[in-house]
Amino acid sequence: MSTVDLPVGPLVADTEPGPPLQRRPMVGRLITLREPDPERDAATTYPPTHGSSRAEAVWTYMGYGPFSSVDDMTAWMTGAAASTDPLWHTVADRDDRAVGMAALMRRDQANRTIELGHIWYVPDVHRTGVNTEAAHLMLEEAFGFYRCRRVEWKCDSLNAASRHAAVRLGFRFEGIFRNHLIVKGRNRDTAWYAMTDDDWPRVGPALRAWLDHPDPKPKLLVGG
Repeated sequence: MSTVDLPVGPLVADTEPGPPLQRRPMVGRLITLREPDPERDAATTYPPTHGSSRAEAVWTYMGYGPFSSVDDMTAWMTGAAASTDPLWHTVADRDDRAVGMAALMRRDQANRTIELGHIWYVPDVHRTGVNTEAAHLMLEEAFGFYRCRRVEWKCDSLNAASRHAAVRLGFRFEGIFRNHLIVKGRNRDTAWYAMTDDDWPRVGPALRAWLDHPDPKPKLLVGG
């Protein structure tokens, strides 16, 4: 069999690289994703994420935290804020009070991919729509400004909440990377999820409609 008979993928109409990661505020109805302010944001987010098992559960599947003091968290956040990839954002409420963080990361300009990662929130905003709007804003940025063909979501395979969130937000499960990482001295098998620019025309309007729906919210499950 000659090489001309072998199956190949379809031609990509637009092969121009996308822009690099850059600081661009993302503003929604409930929250804004903005540049971190380490001293102010750590002072706000340290108390509700420390001091009890429920509070510190926020850090269970993260590669950092809990922190020994607010100063320790400030120092970590200062380093995060200086990074260009991951490009960290503070998730702030309508009063500009920090309620968590999220990052655009692992940017591949040539292949036009981005990962949404390092996502954590203070317990009080869990199940409030904050994560849905933050994800929607980042996905709009990824498929719009960054012209992504693919956006990824990865998490510890044991992190049931993150895995459910991925599917709920429209990401599709792609498999498990076994023995992928060592995190805090423990093995991590990583669950991979992704959304493509073919998925976004369906997912985007579904997320927007859910965010605009008056309470109580209908069930949102747009991936699979």
